[in-house]
Amino acid sequence: MKLGLTCPRFSWPGGDTAIAGKFAAVARGADEAGLHSLWVMDHHFQIPNFGAAEDPMLEAYTALAYAAALTSRVTLGTLVTGATYREPGMLVKQVTTLDTLSGGRAVLGIGAGWYEQEARGLGFRFPPLAERFERLEETLQIARQMWSDEDKPYQGRHHTLERTLNSPQALSRPHPPILVGGSGEKKTLRLVAEYADACNLLFGADVPHKLGVLRAHCERLGRPFEAIEKTLHMRVADGQSVDESVQRCGELAALGVDHVIVAFGDAAADTSLAHLAALAPQVSLITPAGR
Repeated sequence: MKLGLTCPRFSWPGGDTAIAGKFAAVARGADEAGLHSLWVMDHHFQIPNFGAAEDPMLEAYTALAYAAALTSRVTLGTLVTGATYREPGMLVKQVTTLDTLSGGRAVLGIGAGWYEQEARGLGFRFPPLAERFERLEETLQIARQMWSDEDKPYQGRHHTLERTLNSPQALSRPHPPILVGGSGEKKTLRLVAEYADACNLLFGADVPHKLGVLRAHCERLGRPFEAIEKTLHMRVADGQSVDESVQRCGELAALGVDHVIVAFGDAAADTSLAHLAALAPQVSLITPAGR
């Protein structure tokens, strides 16, 4: 089983001047603990689950590039990019650059987007939900095309690219892994089955049911269900022991989860990093169901 860490909060003692050092400690700690992955949210205002909108929030790909320079092993991605926040060609270029500069450690985590307050606040496009899913699917198609040998136009309903040139190409082969976040059964999990290398479910989701829906989409498309990595986002409560975390990871593995991505109240705290360092080797011995 794989273990990852997400850093959703950037509020630390010392204020804004402390952010660089604290986030550096998170990145180095994840790498040194032997974690598989490090993630940040792609938000511009803090989200309600983690604080007030006015709390500090870093731009995701700048933060990941900073983390790339401080690490050597951990993969780097967003949970998850809102598809309407960047033009698809620019987004793929950003992820490709991250992949190139990190030595092939980038992941494209993407979803339809949901946080209307930040979109309206900063003037981003925020169309109705159905259109956001259409744009998400086109972005996935564009990413697959830009990460291929095809240097040709792309014409969709919402996006037109005259030349999908992408140089330098990503180092990851055949391309950086694509993770689609969300549990929607009709659209999101269908997009996972058709385009993605991984799904991401929230802790508390009915995992067996959601994975059953995903399996059905895979069967309709003729794609092996086993080809998709199943990831899940889980919070570690204050005071939770390492043994309790190991037990929870084992329970999730028994349901078919391959990769647990944990969040702490303070990812930079010494106790959080120590928890990860003790947890990682034990989680690596767990074999998820179906693997």
